[in-house]
Amino acid sequence: MNMSTPEIEELKKYIQEKFGKQLKTTTDFEEFSLHIGKTDSSVSASTLKRLFGYVGDSHKPRVQTLNLLAKYIGYYDFDTFVEWLKSSPYYNSSFFQAGQIVSSELQQGDRVEIGWAPNRMLLLDYLGNSTYRVLESHNSKVQPDDSFITGCFIKGSPLYLPFIERQGKRTAPFVAGRNGGLTIVTVDKNPPLCQRLLPLVSNNTLPYERRYPTIHLRLCDRHKHRSRLNHRQAGR
Repeated sequence: MNMSTPEIEELKKYIQEKFGKQLKTTTDFEEFSLHIGKTDSSVSASTLKRLFGYVGDSHKPRVQTLNLLAKYIGYYDFDTFVEWLKSSPYYNSSFFQAGQIVSSELQQGDRVEIGWAPNRMLLLDYLGNSTYRVLESHNSKVQPDDSFITGCFIKGSPLYLPFIERQGKRTAPFVAGRNGGLTIVTVDKNPPLCQRLLPLVSNNTLPYERRYPTIHLRLCDRHKHRSRLNHRQAGR
């Protein structure tokens, strides 16, 4: 499980800016580990890989690690860095309260839609453990059935992915919203059953509703009927 948060994502962005390059390969993490070791701090390459999502991890980043990295970019500790984010004119309280989706707050089967300029859009299925599968891709190099890991989506900030899983292989690093950040960040936490079945047949080239029109319509009609029934009961 990737335990990233918007604050940690910002920390990683500032670390890479100060280092002068993105951390996206094993060599990059080893170089940065040696680089930061020349200061009073010391963070192993394996720890950095877990923090940046290069490898899977089931643990929340240690406070000591976050403090060392915050100190690298000029702050006393991670809490001080977070306080600066909240008070900085570049950010505001909505950065931490709205326009963001944190993976740890989602449930398997939730749908996430993200978009960025110009006219790029992805519809994602949350698989759990901070992993997403692409259901639909519009005007983007990302392809349906691709999957990736991220701890959060933040409106107004780019989405940095060290790799995308595609047909059993990892692609090169990918950045969504490099200029201007993500412009669309929404989540549907209760998609109807007819939509939740889509990932089960996503490998087929035809849309689900075209391959199984009777089942698709029956499930969607059932969902609409239940919605109308709930609405009537709520009005009593």
